[in-house]
Amino acid sequence: MTSAAVVNFAPEPGSVEIREKEKPSYGEEDVLLEVAAVGVCGSDLHQWTSSHSWPVNYPVVLGHEFSGRVLETGKAVKRWKEGDRVVSETAAVVDPDNPLTRRGLYNLDTTRKGFGYGVDGAMTRYVRVPARCLHAVPDQLALERACLTEPCSVAWNSVINNTRLHPGDRVIVLGPGTIGILCAAVAKLAGAEVAITGLEADRHRLNIAATAYGCTPIVGDATDWAKERDGLGADVVIDAAGVSATLKAAMQLVRPAGWITKVGWGPQPLNFSLDPLVQKNVTLQGSFSHNWPVWERVLAMLTSGALNVEPIVGGQWPLQQWHEAFDKMHRGEVVKSVLIPG
Repeated sequence: MTSAAVVNFAPEPGSVEIREKEKPSYGEEDVLLEVAAVGVCGSDLHQWTSSHSWPVNYPVVLGHEFSGRVLETGKAVKRWKEGDRVVSETAAVVDPDNPLTRRGLYNLDTTRKGFGYGVDGAMTRYVRVPARCLHAVPDQLALERACLTEPCSVAWNSVINNTRLHPGDRVIVLGPGTIGILCAAVAKLAGAEVAITGLEADRHRLNIAATAYGCTPIVGDATDWAKERDGLGADVVIDAAGVSATLKAAMQLVRPAGWITKVGWGPQPLNFSLDPLVQKNVTLQGSFSHNWPVWERVLAMLTSGALNVEPIVGGQWPLQQWHEAFDKMHRGEVVKSVLIPG
C-alpha cells in the first residue's frame, strides 16, 4: 500500500515534491501511526529553500510536528493500543547508552536523529514511531491543535527551563515566527512584560502577538522599550530569529548582568565582536529541542486552555496543497500552516 508524502529529495533549493511512499514497516517497540495533522515548521521551509545548517538524510519525508491515532503496535509495546490519540516527540533515534540520554536529556544526544531530516517524518498518511516518543492527547484537545505541541515545547523549554526569568521582568523577543510568538506567549504566562520585534513585512504577525498574547509589537529598533524602566536595558532577550545577525542586537538590548537565550538557528558566520557579553557580564544560553517532562507540561497547558495556539494557526491544507501552505508561511502571510494528510 502506498500513500502520498511530501519528500525533500536533494540539497538543492526547491527539492521538495509529492511522492508515493510505501506503508512503513515497524519494529517490536514501535507503533504505526495514522497521521491526523502535521504542522509546517520553519525548519521544513529551510530544507525547502536549502537555507538549513544541519545534515539531512535525503530523500526524506518532511514533518516533525504531528498528531495521530495508533493504527498498529509492535509486539513489545504494552501501553498503547489501536485508536489511541497521541502526539510524538521528535527524537526518533537516540543512543540509550549515551550519558545525556541516561540523564533524560536525549534531545542533546549528539547521535540523535529526528523526524523529517534524519528519518522519514509525518507529512504522509502513515509514520513509524518508537513507542517511547508518544504522549496521550486528552479527548478535549483537538488533534489539529495537538500537533503543535512540539513548537510549544520548544518555546517552553527555551523560556521556562533555559532562561533566568522572573515575574515582572522585561523581555524582548526577536523574531515573530512561530517560535518567537510562542516564546512571547510563554513569557507572558510566566509574568513578564514582553515586547516582540520584527521587520515592516512582519506587521501581521506582530499584530497577532499583540492582540492574542498581550505583547508590545515593535517594528525595527527596540532600544527605547528596552530602556524604558531604568535606562539599563531588558532583563531578558530571546533570540528567535533565523539569522545570526540578531545576536548583535540582543547584546545591545540586554541590560548588564542580563540574559540572552538563543533558540533561532542562523548558519551565517558572525562578523561582530562578542565583547559586550564580557563587558556587561551577560549570560548567553542556547536552547535546543525538549524532553519528556516538557511535553507533559505543555500538553496540560494546551488542554486547559492556558496556552492557546488557535491565534497562530493561519489555515489547514490537504497534503497535496503543501506548496501553498509552505509559501504562505515563507512569505509571512500566516504564522503557522497545518497539513491534513487524510
